[in-house]
Amino acid sequence: MSNICRSPYCEYVFRRIVEEDSELASRVEWVKSSAVFNKSRTINKKAKLALLREGFDEKYILNHKPSFKWGKGRKSFDEADVIIGMTKSNAYFLPLKYRKKFVLLSEIATGKYIPIPDPVLIKDIDEYYSAMDEIKKYLSDYAEKLRSRLSRD
Repeated sequence: MSNICRSPYCEYVFRRIVEEDSELASRVEWVKSSAVFNKSRTINKKAKLALLREGFDEKYILNHKPSFKWGKGRKSFDEADVIIGMTKSNAYFLPLKYRKKFVLLSEIATGKYIPIPDPVLIKDIDEYYSAMDEIKKYLSDYAEKLRSRLSRD
């Protein structure tokens, strides 16, 4: 929605998962987060802390500039094979043209819908990290399913 919390975390963590796996790296062209709702300017401070906790370099993290795709800048949506959201409500803010590409992270990772709450309102950093760890687990599960599917192709 805003590309300041869950989305950049997913982008960075999933990109690293892909880069560390030669089979995925040879088939996945790019991983990019983008917003359709909010024109935020910087990554959320707790998301930055979560990424530092994952071992990402602070300068690399701060290079993230929330991408906003409402209106003219929809090229990455056009080029995307899949658009991944966290909750069903995310689809309502996505232009109709792109909804056929929309999937939910929990569904593609586990086969069932489990809403992934926005941790931006979580005040306790340990609870925040726990929420981000859940997202990381979904990303790992999705990577495994993707790897399996790609190896059959």
